[in-house]
Amino acid sequence: MRRVLVAACFLALLGLSPARAVLPDEVMSDPAKEARARELSRELRCMVCQNQSIDDSEAPLARDLRLLVRERIAAGDSDPQVIDFLVARYGEFVLLKPRFERQTLALWLVPPLVLFGGGLALWFHVRRRAKAGPEAGSPPPLTPGEEARLAALLAADPPPEKR
Repeated sequence: MRRVLVAACFLALLGLSPARAVLPDEVMSDPAKEARARELSRELRCMVCQNQSIDDSEAPLARDLRLLVRERIAAGDSDPQVIDFLVARYGEFVLLKPRFERQTLALWLVPPLVLFGGGLALWFHVRRRAKAGPEAGSPPPLTPGEEARLAALLAADPPPEKR
């Protein structure tokens, strides 16, 4: 039983470790260029996994993109030039964080507008309920006939402690 517990803990810790998709043969010899390549790889989407960066993905296409980024850096391209090259080749979808442009304006502006609109609607709702008073949500009072019937039912049924 103890071995099973140790193995389970080991597997859990292994699952918590950060993904290491970059293979040793991809790493550049210059640490500064490698750091640039890793930073750029974190900003680019894996076209296969779609919600992972190419830095985290183990897909063959992600490996190709990582190698392409490193080739462009080795050729002397700046970070914006590498990004522009990949966007020209694969489209805006390759970016995990899209640029703020006319085509992506709705993508950037709709979420804050929806959040603001929801807050405004909630504020109006609370304000309207406060104006209506506490009686607005309570049921109407009992009629004299209903009160008499309730009193008769309560008198016929003894309280629980006297049963």
